Amino acid sequence: MFTPQRVAVETTAGDVVEALERPRSSFAGHTLETPWTALQLAYFAGTAMWTYLTQPFTFALPGFQTTELTPWQEAGEEWRRLRVVWPSYLATHSTEQTLYVGDDGLFRRHDYDVEIAGNNAAAHYISDYTQVAGIMVATKHRVFPRAADGQALPDPLIVSIDLSDIAFT
Repeated sequence: MFTPQRVAVETTAGDVVEALERPRSSFAGHTLETPWTALQLAYFAGTAMWTYLTQPFTFALPGFQTTELTPWQEAGEEWRRLRVVWPSYLATHSTEQTLYVGDDGLFRRHDYDVEIAGNNAAAHYISDYTQVAGIMVATKHRVFPRAADGQALPDPLIVSIDLSDIAFT
């Protein structure tokens, strides 16, 4: 069970096996190297994947602030950039995020500072789209560190996510 204020492992009967209240505040003082508990991992994975899979649709919810930034040159392409500030009532890994959009209207990159891990700067590359029920869904996600000048660093690969068998129900 997951809410922004609580994450828990429960049996199918609803009995609580383990719970973490105020999961975001449990990361206070963490750095990229700080080990996480299983419930902290569940909280982060839940918020991160929800963020990745629901944007840009979530931007229509109340409280989002968006600003178009100057274009960005990368990989021989010019990408439009959108700064997004998330409302406080939604759980996400970073309040302020930047999305990079290709000429085809698809996300290419997603930058954020991981607030719960010492504000580590991340460059999240998004690719290998597939169409599911008329919606383009990225199946490949690769997250690398981001330098102060905005450039992605080639190492280390921090997160690798591959999606398959995608369906909307």
